[in-house]
Amino acid sequence: MSDAVDPELRQQRGKALRKRASRKQHDHIGGHDRDPVALLEASSRTRLPRLLPLRYGRMLASPFAFFRGSAIVQAHDLAGTPYSGLIVPLCGDCHLMNFGGFATPERNLIFDVNDFDETHPGPWEWDVKRLAASFHIAARHQGYAEHDCADIVAAALDSYREHTKTYARCSELELWYDRISFERLIQEAEDPDMRAQLAQTVEKASGRTHEHLLPKLGSRTGDHWTMHDAPPGLFHIHGPASLFEPDDEWRRPGDWQRLIQPMYAAYLDTVSSSHRALLGRFRAQDLAFKVVGVGSVGTRCLVLLLTDGHDSPLFLQFKEALPSVLADYVPAGRCPYRHQGRRVVAGKRLMQASSDIFLGWTTAFDGRQFYVRQLRDMKVSPEIETYDEAQLHYYAASCGRVLARGHARAGGLAPEIAGYLGNGDAYTAAVLDYARDYADRVEQDFEKFRSACRSGRLQAQTEADLAAEFRV
Repeated sequence: MSDAVDPELRQQRGKALRKRASRKQHDHIGGHDRDPVALLEASSRTRLPRLLPLRYGRMLASPFAFFRGSAIVQAHDLAGTPYSGLIVPLCGDCHLMNFGGFATPERNLIFDVNDFDETHPGPWEWDVKRLAASFHIAARHQGYAEHDCADIVAAALDSYREHTKTYARCSELELWYDRISFERLIQEAEDPDMRAQLAQTVEKASGRTHEHLLPKLGSRTGDHWTMHDAPPGLFHIHGPASLFEPDDEWRRPGDWQRLIQPMYAAYLDTVSSSHRALLGRFRAQDLAFKVVGVGSVGTRCLVLLLTDGHDSPLFLQFKEALPSVLADYVPAGRCPYRHQGRRVVAGKRLMQASSDIFLGWTTAFDGRQFYVRQLRDMKVSPEIETYDEAQLHYYAASCGRVLARGHARAGGLAPEIAGYLGNGDAYTAAVLDYARDYADRVEQDFEKFRSACRSGRLQAQTEADLAAEFRV
């Protein structure tokens, strides 16, 4: 539909799509007659067996933690809901903890979507509904009354609608260059406590650099750096603290250099010639396995430590890219990339206002596919447990704004989406009902999940219990 030049005509075309799916229909939560535990089991089949109990242990923390780790369940449910027919590149796992701050190549701190493991073309409504549900679940878990939960969710939805209208009027280059920096957020925040919170975040980010990380993760012997084993979070694949099974094929190369060298060489072919030249000035020092997140636990994630001639570090993360959980469920929208790592990189570059200069992809000797990025480069995540209602409201509005920008930039359909949404609150009202009802369903699914852990169908283990197995 983006071939129509006149934005007003394009908005009218978007408005006409209400005949296909009315805005009021978006209260449907879909997903009848499914077993959430079976869906989780299916998503765990290719993961490291010894880390699956940790995955489930992290998900047992709360209904919100379960929601974070079970994107496949909501993808299944969304497949049975109405949609307008407008297809854009999606984040794919658009919950509130997948937004945050990170550094641009110019070393400025921006606020944006920061997780694209599940990115895939699909209905724009799916990202919005996952975001809305995440705020309702999290706010309810923090003890907010239902009407307060609804106010917080509405902040995200109203912000998405209003900013989509704004982006519908932007030229393509205006949209492409738009960045939401923390400096900008601080200037726009009316609440002094929120400004102070944002300023604290900027200060925290300044200390989350590779130089600060190196002494915490490793130590130097002579001219060589080695990362410390700290299982289950960080360990060497071929070392005594490894969580790999003895017969795992990843242990067969015998040492980390033989494992990473072909992956690194293939990765270099996916970055620009200038960044390839820059990487040529670094020397590999060590490789370790790192356990990350909630939903990603059990997938293979490597951290490669490199240093330059000044002994300054660079940490590169090689993260396994599985097929998106959306791939089997989207009603329309085909992913143009067969390589899953390239799919993730493309999603980042399309939706983010600025992306990591070291983004790339590669394949391991066994055919597993990976994407590559810097590890924790001034990355900061929201600490929503510390937010009061006003701050959570502001954060929700900021997430809605960023998502509107990401969809407008990546899909080029801001006028059509704006026309479909309109000026009233019909869509917001419907998705508020959706978020409340889906929060109820997540709590029911969480109880089924917890019962499966209690019965032994799933094995769950805490971080402390797993770490205790390695203590002497």
